[in-house]
Amino acid sequence: MSSHPLSKDICGWREIVSLPELGVLHLRAKVDTGARTSSLHATGIELFERGGEEWARFTIDALEDHHQVVEAPRVAHRIITSSNGERQERLIIKTELAMGNHRFRAEFSLADRSDMKFPMLIGRTSLRKRFLVDSAKSFLLPDPLRSQDPIT
Repeated sequence: MSSHPLSKDICGWREIVSLPELGVLHLRAKVDTGARTSSLHATGIELFERGGEEWARFTIDALEDHHQVVEAPRVAHRIITSSNGERQERLIIKTELAMGNHRFRAEFSLADRSDMKFPMLIGRTSLRKRFLVDSAKSFLLPDPLRSQDPIT
């Protein structure tokens, strides 16, 4: 990994990431340059108001057989086209994503991904200006829990 400011780290097509603000410290994610927006598996989505802002409360499966209820501010509702071409209105949240030595704010659409192999999909908006993807390799980035780098 180069420390040159214009260089990008190389990630594999799947990586271990964390969502520190949500208390999710170990999550398997598929890196998908074909998807614009990142997506997070969520069930039981409820909207509520806190401090004059709309928030979402939802359940994620952080680890196998471990369900975790988390809360995050709602950013928007958007029409997202799924991989099968179906258009769905989805809730969008923004939270910190730790991926290797990078920590940054990222938007996620909340969707039921229970039929998918990965609870999280990382789209190209999150990858832009940070990562190049080696589609032949997996788990190239260091454990995000060890990264103490500031949010970029």
